[in-house]
Amino acid sequence: MTDGTAVEAARSRMLELITSGSLEPGQRLGSERELASDLGVSRTTLRQALGVLEQSGVVRRVPGRGGGTFVSRAKIERDLSRVVGVPALLRAQGFTAGSRVISAGISAADDATAAALELEPGGLVVEIVRIRLADGLPVSLEHARLTAERFPGLLELPLGGSVYELLDEHYGVRPTEAVEHIEAVAAGPDEASVLDVAAGAPLLSITRTATDAAGVPFEFSHDLFRGDRTRILVRAPGATELGVIS
Repeated sequence: MTDGTAVEAARSRMLELITSGSLEPGQRLGSERELASDLGVSRTTLRQALGVLEQSGVVRRVPGRGGGTFVSRAKIERDLSRVVGVPALLRAQGFTAGSRVISAGISAADDATAAALELEPGGLVVEIVRIRLADGLPVSLEHARLTAERFPGLLELPLGGSVYELLDEHYGVRPTEAVEHIEAVAAGPDEASVLDVAAGAPLLSITRTATDAAGVPFEFSHDLFRGDRTRILVRAPGATELGVIS
């Protein structure tokens, strides 16, 4: 068996164990010596197979004492064709949704927030910072700003769940459309600590402006999602008619 064939065979066997449920999400694999012995391959071949699985996101390797190779947890699918709160998104995919409120208060809007919410410079906004949890583990850091004048008393409501549900129930406001800008960024020390990832780990940065049925913006948010736990879904409608080029 050539080296390339041996690597592929080891990769396929480990992938089979993971997809069959014999190895569960979050489970720590055995030592390199044990894995190589179980698979009947050299440790060099094993490392190459693990490298391929890590690149595809199937496993993650944590260096240092207490580290090792772990089966990656299921990814959260973020459907950009729907405007839905994170708790509802998680519940729909079988996760237990949770939140930790880091801070909440009234503040003066910065220039970017004032422009997005069509406020006068320095206009007041309700500012909420939360960590979103899936099955008890952090998946995103959310920084939401909402027009304070439009939502009096919002800070007196329970903010651990869906803000969208609170806005609908107490103020009759629902997000009808959202414009989102997405880019990949590296986790800084603070974000890494909050999201339980290594500094420099990939994050998805999503800046969102949500508007109501009348087209009036009411939310300007910046979310950071863990790149290893998030997958983006985009639904693109096909053309219904063929254009004529003349």
